[in-house]
Amino acid sequence: VQLQASGGGLVQAGGSLRLSCEASTSISSFKSMAWYRQAPGYQRELVAGITSGDSTNYADSVKGRFTISRDNAKNTMYLQMGSLKPEDTGVYYCYGQITGWSGVHNYWGQGTQVTVSS
Repeated sequence: VQLQASGGGLVQAGGSLRLSCEASTSISSFKSMAWYRQAPGYQRELVAGITSGDSTNYADSVKGRFTISRDNAKNTMYLQMGSLKPEDTGVYYCYGQITGWSGVHNYWGQGTQVTVSS
């Protein structure tokens, strides 16, 4: 199973970006999926998560600005980011968890850079 993140780039403060995470398998297989980010000198942190039942949760810092979603038909998860701030800068990673008879399997995408200029 592979996750391919894309959509990062350079944007001015107040702007928007949409990140995509395409899976090599059906994303309906994933019990949960999420976006994490890591800024230089900081630990990786959870930005937003979504379950197979489409329940979502967000970091307080992005509530009301970011929206996570998934399109099972396209095997893709999205992160719509709006009202971007310089502190949103970092490498964004997509994550997915599959739970089955063989146990819990965690998968990470390669990361996509988001840079927000002031």
